[in-house]
Amino acid sequence: MRLQQLRYVVALADERHFTRAAQRLHVSQPSLSTQVRILEEELGAALFDRTRGDVALTAAGEAFLPWARQALADLEAGRADVRELAGRRRGRLSLGATPSLTTGLLPPVLARLHERYPGIELALHEAGSPDLALQVAAGLIDLALVILPTDVAGVHTEPLAEEELVVAVPPDHPFAGQGRLPVAALEGVPLVVFREGYDLRTRTYALCQSAGFAPALALEGGEMDGVLAMVAAGLGPTVVPVSALRPDLPLVGVRFAGDAPTRTVGLAERSERQRPAAAVAFVEELTDTLVDGWPGGPLAGLRVL
Repeated sequence: MRLQQLRYVVALADERHFTRAAQRLHVSQPSLSTQVRILEEELGAALFDRTRGDVALTAAGEAFLPWARQALADLEAGRADVRELAGRRRGRLSLGATPSLTTGLLPPVLARLHERYPGIELALHEAGSPDLALQVAAGLIDLALVILPTDVAGVHTEPLAEEELVVAVPPDHPFAGQGRLPVAALEGVPLVVFREGYDLRTRTYALCQSAGFAPALALEGGEMDGVLAMVAAGLGPTVVPVSALRPDLPLVGVRFAGDAPTRTVGLAERSERQRPAAAVAFVEELTDTLVDGWPGGPLAGLRVL
């Protein structure tokens, strides 16, 4: 029994006419007839009644047809799996992320991805969430990790996790020994804040304003790595997500009192566009990392949505 014969049987069952089935398969009618007859002889039963050019399934044909369709479907599924695996092994992924996510969440995800699929070529673009969403819409990057909400036409966003915002300080800072810190405790304390366009800068200002004061500034305008280095050097506290506090940093995160402020991390991609195989692999590793946690275990203050 040959796969080609199964295709002939399915086409003939659909078309109920030898000429139309042959045209659909781009083969000659005699070839189709011959192969179907050979299969029938092998099975020991006629699959079709042939009357004046029209074709009808016999009882044996009705019983055999679902098996033929399933065999062809399984073959196609196997081919798709092989193509997808090959794509993951040799694919390319253009990925965007905000600087805070590049510092905290992304490294363990990309490490897992590279370990499993070392042939995937990665290109990383750092920018703020609005800029990343625009790059996704323009087709410049495949996927982007952004802070929600962000609303750009032609871009679909999916919430992934909610992470708590904390006050980052050196271990010897007076705040470090406190269990929970009221936002009002930041009044008059010079802070290190991020540059314009950073969602963390906006959230810091909003937190302070909700408590009735404007933040005092020790330093403004930095990127994530620079801000964390300045905090570690003692210039002042800063507000960051828990995922930014890597184990190798000489910093501790002090939680806020009351309802802890949070932010929502999401995935942005072009609407109605099928994910490339490399992007599928990345999302799988991202989801596993969020669920399993970092090398030290699940990250306190991060909730998978």
